Amino acid sequence: MNIREESLQKHYEWKGKIEVVSRAPITNSEELSLAYTPGVAEPCLAIQKDYDKSFQLTRRNNLVAVITDGTAVLGLGDIGPEAGMPVMEGKCALFKEFGDVDAFPLCVRSKDVDEIVRTIYLISGSFGGINLEDIAAPRCFEIEKRLKEICDIPVFHDDQHGTAVVVAAAMLNALKIVKKNIKDIKVVVNGAGSAGIAIAKHIMNLGVQHLVLCDSVGILCEGDSRLNPAKAEMAAVTNREHLTGSLADAMKGTDVFIGVSVPGVVTEDMIRSMNQDAIVFAMSNPTPEIMPDLAKNAGARVIGTGRSDFPNQINNVLAFPGIFRGALDCRAREINEEMKVAASHAIASLVDESELSEEYILPKAFDKRIGQTVAQAVMDAAGKTGSARQ
Repeated sequence: MNIREESLQKHYEWKGKIEVVSRAPITNSEELSLAYTPGVAEPCLAIQKDYDKSFQLTRRNNLVAVITDGTAVLGLGDIGPEAGMPVMEGKCALFKEFGDVDAFPLCVRSKDVDEIVRTIYLISGSFGGINLEDIAAPRCFEIEKRLKEICDIPVFHDDQHGTAVVVAAAMLNALKIVKKNIKDIKVVVNGAGSAGIAIAKHIMNLGVQHLVLCDSVGILCEGDSRLNPAKAEMAAVTNREHLTGSLADAMKGTDVFIGVSVPGVVTEDMIRSMNQDAIVFAMSNPTPEIMPDLAKNAGARVIGTGRSDFPNQINNVLAFPGIFRGALDCRAREINEEMKVAASHAIASLVDESELSEEYILPKAFDKRIGQTVAQAVMDAAGKTGSARQ
């Protein structure tokens, strides 16, 4: 069997990847009275008097909702909310395994922004954080923006921000290898959906000053009437030279290529047109924008992909468990830009400069230091920016 066939068989065996386990012993009448009626009335009344006690007297302090509408599921597209459930369960399992965060999957049968926002807001009192997942752009931007305005717990779209945090960590370490300054480099990001836009914003927050964003048509340029509001917003702050043309045009004379797009759109000639010691992160899955061996042959110095069978896998699991662990532990109001920047630097720091190489720019997913290192950095940033409530 190949991995997909074996995975399907295992899912039939598992019948779900997560389960609910009781933290309270209920083996006799006294324990039943403490965990449930009549004793449970006291924590209920305590929360009625003081809303904040809901984080002390229930599992809300460690519980994240993983929510999708099923419209952009793991490269499969709009397959529906129920079909997205295996991915949401997997995400919940990763939350627990890598951050000791309890997470629960929720699949919403709607593509209406108002309806989705209202649904999530109404259930938000049961959770300590909201992780949006696999929601198509540009709708995902509006949903996240509106939820952040009305919810009093962190709202985080992992496809955007988790990806951006790990890409930035990889870039920080790759720049050490090629000995280039982040403020001087020229970057092209191919793919102007949720991940591409978030990556562009995040690496600009880290110091990138020269960035061009491309979509399937070509370079995003200010004043282009075809752009949707999210792309138009990015065109106003990127591509300050007002370049036009194709991806091939955008890549000439650049130092970093970041792909969150489609397979095979980058050629060896396009890599050759980049500056010496180019950094290439081709993250289309399962087939990258250019295969690593072709990029290497064409002169790329540091290459990363989204795959585990090549060096330098750029994987969101390095970010989101620790980010939420830190946000929950300090009861953050939000996950702000400073917290995300801190997370990128924390991930990058876990590869010692004595270990750093062209094929080792990120810690491995099973490095047990990651979750707590990221969590601590996030908590520190939350404290400095006023996001932390404890």
